[in-house]
Amino acid sequence: MTKTIHRANSRGVADHGWLKSQHTFSFASYHNPQRMGFGTLRVINDDVVAPSGGFGTHGHDNMEIISVPLSGGLRHKDSMGNTHVIQHGEIQIMSAGTGLTHSEYNDSSTEPVNFLQIWVMPKQRDIPPRYGQHSYDPSKQQDAFQLLIAPASEHAPLWINQDAYFSLGNFAAGTSGEYRRHRDQNGMYVFVIEGEIEIDGETLGKRDAIGLNQIASVTLRATQASQLLVMEVPMG
Repeated sequence: MTKTIHRANSRGVADHGWLKSQHTFSFASYHNPQRMGFGTLRVINDDVVAPSGGFGTHGHDNMEIISVPLSGGLRHKDSMGNTHVIQHGEIQIMSAGTGLTHSEYNDSSTEPVNFLQIWVMPKQRDIPPRYGQHSYDPSKQQDAFQLLIAPASEHAPLWINQDAYFSLGNFAAGTSGEYRRHRDQNGMYVFVIEGEIEIDGETLGKRDAIGLNQIASVTLRATQASQLLVMEVPMG
């Protein structure tokens, strides 16, 4: 087994006024050759957008983009004709494929919006672009992991163009949980959204993360009420 720990306070920081962002991996002006991703997981940005602020229309291609709202509402518009507001309790994917443009704005004029912006490198290049959005039932995450994103061939609410799996879990203080990987070639990246956990002999707090490879399963114990996002991705 190999293990990599990324502490919340070790992330890159960007402050543009309307946007405050913390980068787990190298992104934009933050460059760390030791933090270029975890397998095919390339970007995890913890973004806080000021009221009425946002990302103007811009383009992407050949990247799988996942957005996980943590608080507030994010107003989305893209060149495929999709116009939606996503909020906490929902998850969004875009397979950029051959190319698309989109904008993302805070839907509130009074409150900030906080969301995770995650990029995964695709399995195949130049596929048709595609959008997906799902409202999940948080009761299915209580002391368990709820699978929300999987490859196209498997039964999950959303799919992306990669052999990757995204699961959310909420664990009460004192409870334990096990995550078992779906594919032998994948690694597991556990991101603590809220709370504190013990995992593989390590204590991780809010926005800390651990990457585990060459291991089939991992057991964690929540020392505080905790929300976790597990991103299982190919390591090739």
